[in-house]
Amino acid sequence: MRLQGRRAVVTGGASGIGRATALRLVDEGAEVWIGDIDTAAGEAIAATSNGRIHFRHTDVTDADSIKALIETADAAGGLDILFNNAGAGGARERIDEIAAADWDRTQALLLRSVALGIRHAAPLMTARGGGAIVNTSSVSALGTGYAPIAYSTAKAGVLHLTKLAAAELARHNIRVNAVVPGFITTNIFTRHLDVPEDRRQLANQVIAGAAARAQPVKRAGRPEDIAAAVAYLASDDAAFVTGTHILIDGGLTIGTRASWDENEPSLFSALEAFQ
Repeated sequence: MRLQGRRAVVTGGASGIGRATALRLVDEGAEVWIGDIDTAAGEAIAATSNGRIHFRHTDVTDADSIKALIETADAAGGLDILFNNAGAGGARERIDEIAAADWDRTQALLLRSVALGIRHAAPLMTARGGGAIVNTSSVSALGTGYAPIAYSTAKAGVLHLTKLAAAELARHNIRVNAVVPGFITTNIFTRHLDVPEDRRQLANQVIAGAAARAQPVKRAGRPEDIAAAVAYLASDDAAFVTGTHILIDGGLTIGTRASWDENEPSLFSALEAFQ
């Protein structure tokens, strides 16, 4: 019960990583307000939480909507934790094809929303003597080939924003960190690829199988894997941790496949043939 008596806001809390995190924070004693555009799913989670989870319809591309969610949680007794998590795949076009409006919409959803969440939470946390903010980035912030360019650029921005905000808010005893997920089995991939609703379960199974083969840890990542890291960063166990990130990717970014798969030829093994 590391979070007993604390109040948290989780954006994108109606599904996937956000939902798993909201449930984990409740399990550790927190009261949670989730914001999401999926009203039905959000209300369903709140209805089965014994009053520990509250839902407010929230569009994180709308600055007033973010502000209202955060202020609602604070009005219940003060805000201690913010998890800036809401997002989607965004624009899929390459840099030489993307429209300006699509680029702007993706940045607003994935990067500006995080900045505004921090903006509106920080004064309220300052009044309480401190708090913890966690942002969702992605392995696509660390290299190429993981996601489209607009998404990857926004997630890289989230990582740098995390460091900058941590430095600025340290004087208020507010810690700011990020989680960096790898391939996690949520509906973000199927929604991004416009997979029909009735085929998403099968598609997710295929994605999970592919993810398990793409990394040293031979299973797909789960939302609960990320939730555990968020709960740690939000707790006093991480009291000396700020301005950094936790990479939760099953080893995906360790290196090329040959670095962990003995059956994959490497440059070194290829050169050995000439000895």
